[in-house]
Amino acid sequence: MKENASNKLNLPLRLNNFLSGFLIVLILSSCKEEQIVKPAAQLRLEYPAHAYKPLPADRDCPFGFMINEHSEAEWKQNCAVNIRYPKMKAAFYLTYNKVNNNLDSLLRDAQKLAYDHTIKASSIPEQPFVNPDDEVYGMFYMINGDAATQAGFYVTDSINHFINGALYFDAKPNFDSIYPAVMYLREDMRRIIETVRWKGALED
Repeated sequence: MKENASNKLNLPLRLNNFLSGFLIVLILSSCKEEQIVKPAAQLRLEYPAHAYKPLPADRDCPFGFMINEHSEAEWKQNCAVNIRYPKMKAAFYLTYNKVNNNLDSLLRDAQKLAYDHTIKASSIPEQPFVNPDDEVYGMFYMINGDAATQAGFYVTDSINHFINGALYFDAKPNFDSIYPAVMYLREDMRRIIETVRWKGALED
């Protein structure tokens, strides 16, 4: 009986000790840096503001246009030119052809280059471009999905000149992960189309 009475007397003391210990642990744990589980989200990428400069001239090539100041131009044979974005691991690959009674063939090849990606693309919206003052006519293709290229275009004066271009990344295409870069580079490609001038116009 005495032992039971002793246990009853010690019960409030034990409870008090337990609560004191619990409060100490709670206070110490609250002092640690709070850990928050963040929800899954797409990576946010920041790119420099669009600013443009003239394409470095090649005296043998009968065209010019504006390119992003953060890109690098690399002239190739037959007036082909690559516009590279080293930080994005991307590039525009442009080819030039002189029109010689073969405009229909050049147009078919340009359209085929865009629509060869239909299997992987979810959609390919087209945006026609018409600039009669500078004799520049063309088409801008926005290729959505995990295709090898996410944008392409052609421009021509319909008589002498024809330029065809496409955007490629140095990585396996994953449209969701490269989407911010695609949007940024599409704006640059649109700027190229809008500023194309043929040699005669450049010399005026």
